[in-house]
Amino acid sequence: MYKLRNILITLTASLLFTFTVNAGHNSPEAVAERIAPVGQVYLPGELAPVVAKSTAPAAPRTGEQVYTATCNMCHGSGLAGAPIKGNAEQWAPRIAKGKDTLYRHAIEGFNGAMPARGTCAICSDDELQAAVDYMIQGL
Repeated sequence: MYKLRNILITLTASLLFTFTVNAGHNSPEAVAERIAPVGQVYLPGELAPVVAKSTAPAAPRTGEQVYTATCNMCHGSGLAGAPIKGNAEQWAPRIAKGKDTLYRHAIEGFNGAMPARGTCAICSDDELQAAVDYMIQGL
């Protein structure tokens, strides 16, 4: 009986806290935001309006930013045989082929293990090249 009473007290306090903290949850603005359409349907022959908002970053990202966001998954752990950042022994045969080859592999992919653009579809060629430069700097 004691356990049941404690459970009921805990649940009641939890619900009370939730409704107190989320007091604005049912405000007209919050409800309107939750029920707003997430998209529009256009029938054949209708023209969709031009979307002004761009998903591209405002400024080019640094090599470190691109590496951290996308390259690190494989080049931080060696996944699928990727050379690990900072490991001169693993990078040496690749660097010997020249930076242009490294850049091309980053952009186009390589041997099926390195996907095109390193899975960063929004990265520019310059950003990918900066990421390559970041990974091999100091080697």
